[in-house]
Amino acid sequence: MRVNKRGHLEIGGCDTVELAERYGTPLYIMDEELLRKNCRRFRNALRQHYPRGQIIFAGKAFLVLAMARLVAEEGLGLDVVSGGELYTALKAGFPLERIYFHGNNKSLAELEQALDTGTGNIVVDNMMELEDLMELTRQKGKKVAVFLRLRPGVEAHTHEYIQTGQEDSKFGFALEEALAAVELVLSVPAQLELAGFHCHIGSQIFQIESFRPAAQRMLDFMALVRDKADYTVPRLNMGGGLGIRYRSSDTPPSIETFVANLAAAVTEAAAEKNFPLPELLLEPGRSICGEAGITLYRVGTIKEVPGVRRYVAVDGGMMDNIRPALYGAGYEAMLANKAADNGMVAVTVAGKACESGDILIENTLLPPVEKGDLLAVFSTGAYCYAMASNYNRNPRPAVLFVRDGQARLVVRRESYDDLISLDV
Repeated sequence: MRVNKRGHLEIGGCDTVELAERYGTPLYIMDEELLRKNCRRFRNALRQHYPRGQIIFAGKAFLVLAMARLVAEEGLGLDVVSGGELYTALKAGFPLERIYFHGNNKSLAELEQALDTGTGNIVVDNMMELEDLMELTRQKGKKVAVFLRLRPGVEAHTHEYIQTGQEDSKFGFALEEALAAVELVLSVPAQLELAGFHCHIGSQIFQIESFRPAAQRMLDFMALVRDKADYTVPRLNMGGGLGIRYRSSDTPPSIETFVANLAAAVTEAAAEKNFPLPELLLEPGRSICGEAGITLYRVGTIKEVPGVRRYVAVDGGMMDNIRPALYGAGYEAMLANKAADNGMVAVTVAGKACESGDILIENTLLPPVEKGDLLAVFSTGAYCYAMASNYNRNPRPAVLFVRDGQARLVVRRESYDDLISLDV
């Protein structure tokens, strides 16, 4: 991104003011070149620091047909967590063998969807799901590769809502019950192939030392399975979780540092157990798409509460970015049409939803704001469109991919007719 000669913010070589005039607001914009660059950085770093591995994009961060096709073109795998995400991947023509189907409560219909379409890998979350999958594969006469998701008992230093690897979690098998699951999978070799183990300790992690004990515990368990069940599990999926920069004060590790440290942790843990190096799988999501996205809003009303604060209201809010209300997430912004202006005033950016908690950014500094200005909020490429809603019957925004000065519409803006299209 840069400021052009007109004093406007540019992304992907496109003037954001012109994009807003053409496509309306709110508007999600994704820098396609940065998306591809981040995919390649992950892939190249893993290739440099580990002998065998695969990068898998966590689709829950941002998944539309265009993103699925981009990920496929960049040679990554794809993590899906619902029948809808799987359907999107299938409609995009994503290679089946590179799809990994996650989720802590897959329905029978979703498991059947995965089996009937030939989805390559199912990440089993609990014993009930394993029993369902065994029965379905028996009925259908099919075999599928499975990963068992484990809880390594490691607490990542992040928001409690996005910690997933601690002992008290809705996700995964506890290590003490996982051995029984292994034995169950190995008892039906005509139906299930134990392809690997999976763990994911959380999201938006800066302190990557949390991954070292997780790798140690996963390799300890893999060695235990080798000794107890005489089976060497070939693959280890360490999940994702690398944080991104939402504000200038944020200092996340680089992609290369994250991958190098995680690869070293797995290598050292395997050596300690005299365990052959497993194929290493990583599942970044936010760290591929988060900083590649911005959201544009049009400023509406401006209200001064004397001695308290100045509210600047925009034409979106928690409907298109729930993260501030849900997690207390912080963002930074600028006026895209006044990107070169000086002189800063403290304002609070409010959304238009009928909720007092619909505050996008508290106490941020912007040039003097006027009605009709264009506000750009940074690092909204992950978990914004993915978690968008129609609250207050607001249509969801359009999504653009921009690259080399060209913009292409990848998701059209919803209309009011779309809002009532399913009403009966």
